[in-house]
Amino acid sequence: MNVENIVETSQLTKRFGSFTAVDNVSLSVTRREIFGLIGPNGAGKSTLIKMLTTLLPPSSGSAEVAGFDIASNKANVRRSIGYVPQQLSADGSLTARENLLLSARLYVIPASERQKRIANWLDMMGLCDSADRLVQGFSGGMVRRLEIAQAMIHEPAVLFMDEPTVGLDPVARHSVWKNIRDLRVARGTTILLTTHLMDEIEALCDRVGVLHQGRLEQIGTPAELKASVGPGATMDDVFAHITGVELDSGETLRNVRNTRRSASVHS
Repeated sequence: MNVENIVETSQLTKRFGSFTAVDNVSLSVTRREIFGLIGPNGAGKSTLIKMLTTLLPPSSGSAEVAGFDIASNKANVRRSIGYVPQQLSADGSLTARENLLLSARLYVIPASERQKRIANWLDMMGLCDSADRLVQGFSGGMVRRLEIAQAMIHEPAVLFMDEPTVGLDPVARHSVWKNIRDLRVARGTTILLTTHLMDEIEALCDRVGVLHQGRLEQIGTPAELKASVGPGATMDDVFAHITGVELDSGETLRNVRNTRRSASVHS
């Protein structure tokens, strides 16, 4: 593994019976990079993320995350990463502080450090004033920021985010974008995210990989990908050109729980 790369895959493949969800994907993500994965529903984005986070074993090929093999060294991979899934991961019956305390215990953070870490992440995610409120009363944006704090409380080197702003209104989405940028600047965190939102790609990502039918069709900066399509091309044009699928940008989502559940089924 190249020392500059913190995520590296070689011909990574996942099959479910006769169906190939991820097909010989080889990619490298460098340290401190924000790397985006785009593609139609069913392209293999979530499956790829689940393999890299050790939630699914690969059928063939290999990958290393933070220098550890995802198949033979799962424990060290898990210590080195944070994961924010599409599905709700915060417990609505607990307060924000209690959710973070549970995460701190799960990550075996020493008792002497827990309260300091919790206070730090509540502050960084702008949740201090809501720390002792039940999460079931939070807005979608607040829930997402809490989930980022839960995933980062053990200070991992790599953060994986599957559709980080799905179901959020524009104001909440921009707030989460700021938090993601701050993680890279303040913490040096490498971030790999999936999204259907082309403005999210433009706002956040250093480079983008386009998945289609399980295959990684193209990688480049947003500017490079747009230039490859032609003068004046947008990221929507890039998506349509590479995948042959028109992007539905008119999605309006009202219920975070139902939206994330639906997204997880189709990705």
